[in-house]
Amino acid sequence: MKNLLLIFAITLVCFGCKSPEARLPETVQSGSFLKASAERNKKLNELEHKQILNVINNNPDKNYIASESGFWYTYNTQVESEAAQPQFGDVIDFTYDVSNIEGDEIYADTNKTYVMDKEELFTGLREGLKLLKPTESATFIFPSQKAFGYYGDEHKIGTNVPLICEVTLNTIIKTND
Repeated sequence: MKNLLLIFAITLVCFGCKSPEARLPETVQSGSFLKASAERNKKLNELEHKQILNVINNNPDKNYIASESGFWYTYNTQVESEAAQPQFGDVIDFTYDVSNIEGDEIYADTNKTYVMDKEELFTGLREGLKLLKPTESATFIFPSQKAFGYYGDEHKIGTNVPLICEVTLNTIIKTND
């Protein structure tokens, strides 16, 4: 009996001392909202791209350039000089008109003084201004994500509206910071 009890105790100790196994995570089907949102954004991007290409194709006399930042532009007047383009902190004065992709005017002859990259301005216009020299004028076509995106400007520009902006850079005042 003692031997049987001893064998039982040894067996219990050998098989009872097992290292704990890691629990596998449960597979949960989440992210359906994110997937649907991504699909919706892809479709919106394709639609806007077609609209932009339509505008470009309807203006064969203009040479539109695709920027690295995701918008298109063409120079209306271009300066062939070594004049500097605006840099961070420079104070610039510019005039611009804003239209929707169909050409309907939203804002006209707006004059603005702006400190480069230190004040609020929608992404596309901020990046577009860096391409201009004083007295140059360009037409920019911004997809909605480079313009006011999902929120619009809370005044005249609605949700997901691609924009056409005619911009003239009047002056640049260089700063030393």
